[in-house]
Amino acid sequence: MARYTGPVCRLCRREDQKLYLKGERCRTSKCAMEQRRFPPGERTFRYGRPSEYAIQLREKQKMKRTYGVLEAQFRKIFKQADQQHGITGENLLVILESRLDNVVWRLGIAGSRAQARQFINQGHILVNGGRVDVASYLVDKGDVIETTEKMRENTEVKKYTSLAKQRGLKGWLDLDAERVRGTVLRDPERSDVDEIEFEEQLIVELYSK
Repeated sequence: MARYTGPVCRLCRREDQKLYLKGERCRTSKCAMEQRRFPPGERTFRYGRPSEYAIQLREKQKMKRTYGVLEAQFRKIFKQADQQHGITGENLLVILESRLDNVVWRLGIAGSRAQARQFINQGHILVNGGRVDVASYLVDKGDVIETTEKMRENTEVKKYTSLAKQRGLKGWLDLDAERVRGTVLRDPERSDVDEIEFEEQLIVELYSK
């Protein structure tokens, strides 16, 4: 399966915004956005305003990179969002939020979405008691997400779940930190995505051309 394997901090610097691709490190002074807040590569000055297309493209890239989705998969998700009832841009975010890798990260079982994908691919994550090894699996209301018994005793996992509980979970999720078990209380909503500023309408406009 294709995936980005380069340095992730340069992605945040390129978008000029924290995308929380390294989990807890992004919340500390060690974050690259705190130390080098300029685009990666050669430091050149550009004059004039970016074009409408460039602004839309950057918004799409920001969302793709945040959720760790490549172009073909992102287009497929957008098509799915466009076919649903409601506002396409909000549908898009709800689908991305409902991905298993994102939920595992939201619950604090993993330190980042990338680590969550690793846990899922290695078979450490259970949904309703059954092993699920597909990171793009979409969770539903009432689903119970937990780790295997072996991972439940992992000190790193315990640390992440404890930090997640201290910071507070999103309103659509519940976590039993002791048992490393999360429950989906409801479908995510647009208002639940608030740590990163997305202008999803720009992506809709980009794909509508």
